Amino acid sequence: MKRKLIAAVSVAGMMVGVAACGNGSDDKAKTDAGGAKEITVWVMDGSAPKAWIDEVNKEFSAKHPGVTVKVEEQKWTGIQEKVTTALSENNPPDVLELGNTQTAGYAVTGGLADLTKDKAALGADAWQKSMLASAEVDGKLYSAPWYAANRVVVYDKKAYEKAGVTPPKTRDEWIAGLEKLKAADPASQPIYLPGQSWYVLAGFVWDEGGDLAVKDGAKWKGGLATPQAASAMDFYKKLQAFSTAPKDKDEATPQQSTDIVPKGGVASWIGLGWEAAGAEKALKEAGKEADFGYFPIPGKTADKTGTVFLGGSNLAIAERSKNKELAKEWLALAAGKDQMAKYAAETKGAALPNQVGANFTSAPGSFAEAMGKAGLNGKITPVAAGWANVETEPNPVKEFMTKVLNGEDAAKAGADADKEIANRINK
Repeated sequence: MKRKLIAAVSVAGMMVGVAACGNGSDDKAKTDAGGAKEITVWVMDGSAPKAWIDEVNKEFSAKHPGVTVKVEEQKWTGIQEKVTTALSENNPPDVLELGNTQTAGYAVTGGLADLTKDKAALGADAWQKSMLASAEVDGKLYSAPWYAANRVVVYDKKAYEKAGVTPPKTRDEWIAGLEKLKAADPASQPIYLPGQSWYVLAGFVWDEGGDLAVKDGAKWKGGLATPQAASAMDFYKKLQAFSTAPKDKDEATPQQSTDIVPKGGVASWIGLGWEAAGAEKALKEAGKEADFGYFPIPGKTADKTGTVFLGGSNLAIAERSKNKELAKEWLALAAGKDQMAKYAAETKGAALPNQVGANFTSAPGSFAEAMGKAGLNGKITPVAAGWANVETEPNPVKEFMTKVLNGEDAAKAGADADKEIANRINK
């Protein structure tokens, strides 16, 4: 997940960091002259709190005296190329963190070890099914889900109080609340929602029983020229009508959390934890009060929250690792219930652990609490090796959204998008 987990933690009241143990350029043999082995673990910038990674390595070392764990922190910028190169070499990192939408691509090229026979030892039965989906390809396991995060609705408590609106439980209540907000303050936006917030749309498509792309025999086809996608887009259009945000931009253009919300006049918006933290910081720096509340994106009925995209990371083992068995044992510790519970506590709920039994009890009314509730109904983008091609600009899902918002028929816009999705995803 190419997001800022450390920034998200500040929403929960805590900042964490990672201390790199090595510079990532060492290509020495895995066994030194004295016979003591070493395994190398790659983690991304902001993913692994130092106290937590030290605890994992301490427990691992107690079971394997003389084995050193070398942790190397990587940057998201250029990571796909770096990982691709490393996996093709004879001395790759033994364990490495991968974005959950990237894992399938590395798996199908043979770069990752097949962990299917190790499911029981890794504790896979306890992993959340929504997270596990990103770790498997064609029924085989290639990684362990590690953590995830998802979007929630961030709202201005004063604006909601003024309009007499309380956090909604259903889509209908959500729309009714936005109507009240509009009536209470016509000069403000009841919700800031750019036309191309496609991760939000994805959740609505899933709520309708559809998907952005589906398997069609040995290949994939787009899923936007469907009644489900049209219904999802119809609801998105209702929400977007309450916003003055551009129909041809996404939430990062301009950045909603730092360039839009701090200027005022926004009663609510949909964002991630690091965005909420950024908005709060920007408001305080401008001498303004930040008084946010949070609630899950509402579902069609009150008994279930809206489906959300789970962005996150997995931990995999390189196929060419010289120390696969040791790597598997380290992975089992890191992804196991005890260490995942410590991980969730260390990040104060800013990230969802891979299993419900390890969840952190977040403060009532916090971003983390809302994210945890919403995350139980999470999904990921289609698990296809070529999915990353779909996300490159110009993103056909975004273009579909803008066309429909500007009045084009959803079926026609969807058909055009599906052709491009199929062309990209099957590469």
